Parts: sequence; C-alpha cells; structure tokens
Amino acid sequence: MRPPQRNPYAPREWQPHEKPTLLGSPSTPIHSTPKRFAFGIVGLLVCLTGAMGNAMVSANLQNLQGTFAAWSTEIAWLPAVYVMTNISINLLLVKFRQQYGLRAFTEGFLVLYVLVTFFHLFVNDLSSALMVRAAHGMVAAALSSLGIYYQIQAWPAKHRLKALTIGITGSSLAIPIARLFSTELLQLEEWRGLYLFELGMALISLACVIALKLPPSDRRKVFEKKDFITFMLLAPGLALLCAVLSLGRLDWWFEAPWIGWALALSLVLIVSAITFEHNRSNPLLNIRWLSSGSILRLGLIMLLIRIVLAEQNTGVIGWLQYVGLQNEQMTHLAWSIFAGIVCGIITSCLTLKPTKLAWPIITSLALIMVASLLDSHSNNLTRPDQLMLSQFLLGFSSAFFLAPAMLAAIGGVIADQRNLVSFSVMFGMSQNLGGLLGSAILGTFQTWREKYYSSMLADQLTTLNPLVNERLQAYSQMYQSQISDSVLLSTQAVTQLQTVSTLEANILAYNDTYLLTAGIAAATLVWILWRLLRLRLTARLALKKIAGSK
Repeated sequence: MRPPQRNPYAPREWQPHEKPTLLGSPSTPIHSTPKRFAFGIVGLLVCLTGAMGNAMVSANLQNLQGTFAAWSTEIAWLPAVYVMTNISINLLLVKFRQQYGLRAFTEGFLVLYVLVTFFHLFVNDLSSALMVRAAHGMVAAALSSLGIYYQIQAWPAKHRLKALTIGITGSSLAIPIARLFSTELLQLEEWRGLYLFELGMALISLACVIALKLPPSDRRKVFEKKDFITFMLLAPGLALLCAVLSLGRLDWWFEAPWIGWALALSLVLIVSAITFEHNRSNPLLNIRWLSSGSILRLGLIMLLIRIVLAEQNTGVIGWLQYVGLQNEQMTHLAWSIFAGIVCGIITSCLTLKPTKLAWPIITSLALIMVASLLDSHSNNLTRPDQLMLSQFLLGFSSAFFLAPAMLAAIGGVIADQRNLVSFSVMFGMSQNLGGLLGSAILGTFQTWREKYYSSMLADQLTTLNPLVNERLQAYSQMYQSQISDSVLLSTQAVTQLQTVSTLEANILAYNDTYLLTAGIAAATLVWILWRLLRLRLTARLALKKIAGSK
C-alpha cells in the first residue's frame, strides 16, 4: 500500500531558527562551514550568470552591430528587449515561487535559459538574438533573487545583512568583468563566442543548483485569475515605455511617429493596470502602500541615483568610444570600476546598520558629485588613465547605496507579506527605468549641447580669423605629401578643421553632461539632508511637548 502523499500546500513544522522569513523564501537550517562556503560561491555564480549576458552585449554593442549588419537603431533593441521583459516579470515570479516552490522556480528558469541560448547558436540573425535577450531578461530576474537566497544560506543569522548586501550588489560586478575579456570571445567566433560563454555559465549554474539545492520553503496557492489581467495590462505598458526611453534619443523624440504612439499607449495601459489594482480586494500590487509618502520618496531617491550613475556608460564610456577606443584599450578603467564595486560591497557589509540607512545613500551621492566634477574637466587629451579615480568613485557609489536603499523598504514587506510583489516591482522599476531614463536624459542633453557648441564654433570658423588661416595652412602642409591637387588639398584641410571642431564641441557637451549629473546629485543630497533635519526637529519638538505636558 502506497503511503499517502503529503499536501505540498500544507504548512510545515519549522524549528525557530529555520522558519522562512517570507513565504516562498527558503528555510534557514544550520549548515557546516564547507557547505556555507559552497552556498556563497554558488550564489555569486548565479548572480553573475544572470547579469553577464546582458553586460557582454552592452559592452560590445558596436561590434555586434557590424556582425549582424544592423543599423544603430536596430542593434539598440538588443539591450532594450532585455529590460522590457526584466522589468515586469517580477509581477509573476514572486507568486510563482510562493505557489510552485523554489525547485521549480530555480531549475525551470535555468533550463529555459539554457535551451534558448543553445538553439540561438544555430541561427544567425538579429530577430533570434532579440528572442534570446527577451528570454534572458526573464531569467535574469529569477536568478537575481536566487543569488540572494543562496547568500542567505552562506551566512549565519547574525550576519544576514551581509548576505543580503552581497546578493543584491553581486550582479553589478558583471559590467566591468564583461569589458575585461569579452573582446577575446568575439575574436573566438564572432557573436557566437559571447553566446557560448553565456551558455557555459548557464550550464555550470544549472549543475550547481541541482547539486546544491536550497532548503525547502512553505508553499501556498496565491495566484488569482485577476493577477494575469494586471500582468497583461502592465507588462506591455512598461515594455513600450522602455522601448521609448531606449530608442527615443536615437530615432529622436519628435521625429519618429512611433515614439508618440508607443508612449500614449504605454500610459493608457499603465494607468488602466493601476486603476484595476486599486479597486481589487486582494490586489497583486498594493497601490496604497506604493503611493505612501515614505515609499514614493524612497523610489524617487533610488530613481535619481540610478539616473546620475548612468554617467558611467552614457558619459565616460560613451566619450571614449566616440574617440575610437575599444574595450581592450579601456582595461585599466574596467579594473578601476571593478575595484570600486568590490570596495563598495565590502564597505557596505562592514558598515550597514538598519538604524542608519540614510547615511550610505548620502555618502554615495556626495561621491557621485565629486566624480562628476572631476570628469567635467576633460579635454581632447583625456584618456582612461585620467578617469580612473572618478570611475572608481562611481563604481563604489553604485554598490554602496544599493543594499541600504533596498532595506529601507523591506520593513513594510515583513510587516505585510502581501507587499512583496509591490516591493519587487518598485525596486526593479527604479533600477531599470532609472538606468534607461538616465541614459535618455544624459544622452539627449549631450546631443543638444553638442549642437549648440557646434553652431557656436562654426560661427568662429571664418577665413577672416588669422588663427583659422594658420590652422588651415598647418593641415595643408600635413597632407601636402599625399595630395598634389591644390583644390583637394584645400578641401581636405577644411574637412580636418571641421572634424576637430566637432570633437571640441563634443568635449564641451560631455563636460556639461557631467556638470548636469553633479547638479542632480547635489539637489538630491540637499533634499535628503533637509528631510532628515526636518524629521529630527519634528521629533525633538514632540519630545519637548511630551516633557512639558508632564
């Protein structure tokens, strides 16, 4: 006679130290030291696997453009579709984990990723690459939370905050690592070299999570039919918004009709989803909690910090790529960013205190402001070696602020676990939309300032100016041994002068962009300090009032 099957949704009996903090999260039994070490290694590997694919694509976008014979506006869809799926999948992932368990969650999504990446090796077009990036966006969202769960198993209860810090910030190491060696992968077998490496990491991660399983968790039926209505409204709305932010400055905001239509439809879908959720008795998204003052302020702060951190890729890396530098020529800069992130993670682990979550954010904003001001003195001789200090500071800040920002809102999740989906969506949106919005704002501002400086310099490039004539003569002498025709020689000298003028205009425009990021960081810093001062004064007045009434 077969023994009766256990109901998977029946509550388990846990020891006090084993009970999961949240529904769907693993229990926390006591592990041996070697096993804790293994959990930590697997957690970091899973985090990097989730982030490395998109990091390698972003770091080699120009090379992939040539490989796929695509326009710049076409190849830009590769990182865009990743964010389009990544930003909304948390609407379902949290409840999927709570209802079907961690094993189906971890192994199912990794197997999906392995299969999609494997079959893409046999297809050589941009459309299939877009499908892989879309699938990767969904899997990366699953792997980011999986990495946190593995790190929690690696640390004892008294060091649980360190585990959260490493799990949250570990994926940020993927971007500088991708710039260190991804060029060699392209030389191996063009774009297939990137996907072979991505497939290899996915297979290793799959083997590790099968060999070293997470402890079991509680399960409960949590999905409702109305949840999928919300997803069908919000997911395409957020995807359209991501497409607009990603491609807007390339197709230009007021030139391409699809941008206006996509933005309008996006707003309709997002507002419809919010209205639908607001009127539900058991909503997927707790709109009232998300619209509370403290959560709105925290979300805005995280958004603003992510916007100014976009200076690293849109500003400095964009400038170096503009002057013709490739990844192999920016190795020292990548190491500097990597060192900054590692130092930020270590410092955050050693200093993080639940009672003082605002000060790491304040410190990060101050360092971002300093780094942007350092970059604003760039000139036509500026190269990676002159930018290492500022990029170290930006890398440090990007890792140092992340864990305190996340922990600032997690108290509301522990108090009411129904807010878990809302928290996951808010955190993901602030990071993804913040990065896209930062690139859109800084890229658009840089283009606008470049046009301004180009027109201003063009007004001064007249043959009535003796300095201009002297420069034209110098360029003519430079090419005199190569060009014998005097008309062609004069044309080449004028072209060279225009090229130098455009370069100077871009230098001035990028410097203005760095000043803009410094200004945004300074304004955010002043706002947070004013808010802290106001709260302290209010608390002090309340204490005096209580003391006076006695």
